[in-house]
Amino acid sequence: MLREQRSLILDFEKLLDITITAFSFIAAYFIKRHLVPGRLAGLSTDPNYYLILTLIIISWYIAFKWMNMYMSYRERPFWQFFTGIVKSNLLGMILLTITMYVMHIHAISRLLMGIFIALNIGLLTLSKFIIFTTLEKLRTDGFNTCSVLIIGSKERAREVIRAIEKYKASGYRVAGCFDINEDLLGQIVENGHKVIGLVGDLEAYLRHNIVDELIFAMPLKMIQRGDRYLALAESMGIKVRIIPDWEIHYFMYRPNIATIRFESFLGVYNMVLQSTPANEGKILIKHVAGYMTAMVLTLVLMPVFIAVAVAIKRTSPGPVFYTQERLGLNGRKFKLYKFRTMVNNADDIRKELEEMNEMDGPVFKIKDDPRIIPGIGQFLRKTSLDELPQLFNVLRGEMCLVGPRPPLSKEVDEYSVRHRRRLSMKPGMTCLWQIAPNRNDLSFEEWMKLDLEYIDNWSLFNDVKILVLTARAVLTRSGR
Repeated sequence: MLREQRSLILDFEKLLDITITAFSFIAAYFIKRHLVPGRLAGLSTDPNYYLILTLIIISWYIAFKWMNMYMSYRERPFWQFFTGIVKSNLLGMILLTITMYVMHIHAISRLLMGIFIALNIGLLTLSKFIIFTTLEKLRTDGFNTCSVLIIGSKERAREVIRAIEKYKASGYRVAGCFDINEDLLGQIVENGHKVIGLVGDLEAYLRHNIVDELIFAMPLKMIQRGDRYLALAESMGIKVRIIPDWEIHYFMYRPNIATIRFESFLGVYNMVLQSTPANEGKILIKHVAGYMTAMVLTLVLMPVFIAVAVAIKRTSPGPVFYTQERLGLNGRKFKLYKFRTMVNNADDIRKELEEMNEMDGPVFKIKDDPRIIPGIGQFLRKTSLDELPQLFNVLRGEMCLVGPRPPLSKEVDEYSVRHRRRLSMKPGMTCLWQIAPNRNDLSFEEWMKLDLEYIDNWSLFNDVKILVLTARAVLTRSGR
């Protein structure tokens, strides 16, 4: 899923590889000078080995880039990484040799360079293998899986299914196939995967099921008003892959939000339309940094957790925590945790208060909600400290520190297609709505607009900015 572009995670990986390369040369230098037995030991003082190390770093950096070392761990087998490492080292050696010839650098030990190449290939292979197997194990255990719905049931669809089944550790899971022919419903396409629906019912299926990627594996000209379904997926933030029949000009479709690129999907070349942030490297940085921050905050704020728990217990009968089923990334259900700020039967009483709802759309909010526990409940809401237990949701991988707030299932049922795109990013504890000066007076449409604006303009800097402004909102008690 990693886009072939410069990103923080790729920069980190390049830095790691260059560090390993530099370490390999330094280690080879000490091995040749001190550990090699007999007459082979030792090194002359000429050439300048600091200069050689610098030339190696430059040559190998270029070689890593030219030999496509930074491929997707999800979509490539490990042998391709090993091949890339060997080719990169050979090209690096060629570049270094040419550079030394031009600079008239001679008399460098061949044994030294042989030890260096062997160490470098071995250590680079080990580092890639550790990363590859770790990610593979996580996906095999069900973490970071990707649900795929295939449009089509003929040979192209079978090819996609075979590719996914061949690389099960990639984390892709086939939800099923859709077709335009009603007679094919229920028929097996490949390896037990069936035609589960018709293209005409695609919108209803996407609304009520988890779909991370939509793959068109049939000629686009066969789908009546096919551009409507591309626009549908784009509006909902679902990544689209098209296995090309090279007649895509048939649609003349121009996406309003999505970016277009070509890439390989488990060896099957396809065109991708993606309307969520495509920089998966920075997204990974966001998740890792969020997890580490949540862990630190949980430990640091443990006295606050204990004090709030005691206060709730002393002022209101019932549990300390309130749990509620919410929808996360692309509609995945999870239990959201909050400190309980309302009476124990608040959900039952809500039915009697529907007419007092001050928000338009599917969201329910009242300025002076009579269900709130006097004192501690009002304080927690004003300071937004009732949201603190969602740090546990961040640690469980269900939420991020920053992202659109997770909605209720019944709220999503009333969403328009455009609103559903806010589910295309993992939900967060805070977002633009939380820091809006007049957030309690915003309409439902304005709230949705802020969330979609966050997705379309997402960056790590913006996340940090939102966290800082959230801290200010907590201190000024601007919640409700």
